[in-house]
Amino acid sequence: MTVSVESSLAAWQGRVDAVEGDQALRWHQVVRPVTPEATGGMAILGFASDAGVRRNQGRAGAAEGPLELRKQLSNLPARPGMQLFEAGTIRVVGNDLEEGQRTFAEHVASLLKQGLVPLGLGGGHEIALGSFLGLAKHLAGMDQQPRIGILNLDAHFDLRAAEQGTSGTPFRQIAQACEVRGWPFHYAVLGISAFANTEALFQAARALGVTWRLDEAMGFGDLADTQQFLADFLSKVDHLYLTICLDVLPASDAPGVSAPSARGVELEVLEKVLDLACQSGKVRLVDVAELNPSLDEDHRTARVAARLVGRVATRLGAIHHD
Repeated sequence: MTVSVESSLAAWQGRVDAVEGDQALRWHQVVRPVTPEATGGMAILGFASDAGVRRNQGRAGAAEGPLELRKQLSNLPARPGMQLFEAGTIRVVGNDLEEGQRTFAEHVASLLKQGLVPLGLGGGHEIALGSFLGLAKHLAGMDQQPRIGILNLDAHFDLRAAEQGTSGTPFRQIAQACEVRGWPFHYAVLGISAFANTEALFQAARALGVTWRLDEAMGFGDLADTQQFLADFLSKVDHLYLTICLDVLPASDAPGVSAPSARGVELEVLEKVLDLACQSGKVRLVDVAELNPSLDEDHRTARVAARLVGRVATRLGAIHHD
């Protein structure tokens, strides 16, 4: 067996403030197993894989990211009306990344068909290919040429050319998948490091029509320009796949990743970007990648990741305020 599908319900444990009643519930107390009848919320689906990171000569350990992130999410406060479902974890056993991505895509498509917003927890950024293929399968039956936008918060383009897929190739593979289908490839990256991408990658981005903003152009003082960039991008698409690579953050905030950033983009800026993306009403799918617990000091990366996920869940309406 090269891929397994695991239940992850046991990971949801945490503090209980019983004396304070229903207003003091936390995520671990409201998350429910996904069922065929579940709809109208977010479905958490793990992708436990190191295969892509190893192939990309990175620091392995991200396969344990989904478990660690669930632990950090468990104690987030649950607002009234929260709709959260647990969909399990796809685990890549050994080196069969491709089968893992196919299995993940099938699960994503199934959750989308139910009217849920999948929330993928990586794993390396190879999760992106599975995420996109799942969304593509879902939309293909509804629109012959859907306008899908991919918004990647990342220090890297992940457009590498390689003999086999890695954590550094998923968006080139997605571009190729779009070409086969005759679909446009709308890809924007916020947080690109000029010192973490070769000229070959910048050339590939230009050739594919990718748009981006460098990390040095994403300070808080640049926020208006960043928001305008994103608004322009969102105006060209109908469906948004939002993906967050945690190495977009400064290494001081996110040490537990395969390739920590020398500069990165501050959390307060990323939160404003996420708000605008979620408020567009176009987000269909979200994932978070590259959490490596074995390298994480005092769970700093996992805590930041949980905050970002919590913010997305709030903005997308998984939490409904009265």
